[in-house]
Amino acid sequence: MLVGAKGWNYDSIFNAIDFAPGTRERIIVTGYVPDEDLSPLYSGALAFVFCSLYEGFGLPPLEAMQCGVPVITSNTSSLPEVVGEAGMMVDPSDEDQLCQAMLDVYEDSDLRTSLKSKSVARAAQSSWERCVGQVIEGYKRALA
Repeated sequence: MLVGAKGWNYDSIFNAIDFAPGTRERIIVTGYVPDEDLSPLYSGALAFVFCSLYEGFGLPPLEAMQCGVPVITSNTSSLPEVVGEAGMMVDPSDEDQLCQAMLDVYEDSDLRTSLKSKSVARAAQSSWERCVGQVIEGYKRALA
């Protein structure tokens, strides 16, 4: 399933889906999904794959982790800090590494189980209240 609005350079992705034999029938492209509908999609996923080249924070992997979904994400930008040891990190430009990570999660139920429990524990460390507290503390230090 490919969820979300069309982003930068989306044409190449949709062309690959359309012209690869057998993929068009196997991939559901949802387009934009409202926030309130994301939790059931995350919860029903075998894994959440988010190989972004740059993220300001990395909210989608955190949301998936809150639902207990194994996360495969980039080893760049803010994502390692958000996901920590609870997910699998890959070089977003290394297709073989990404494919291997997806295959490992697909084939190894013990790995999935481990990543699921790590995801929930890691996500529990984040909250909007904690975020607000850290921002306020940062402003206090800056003003001091």
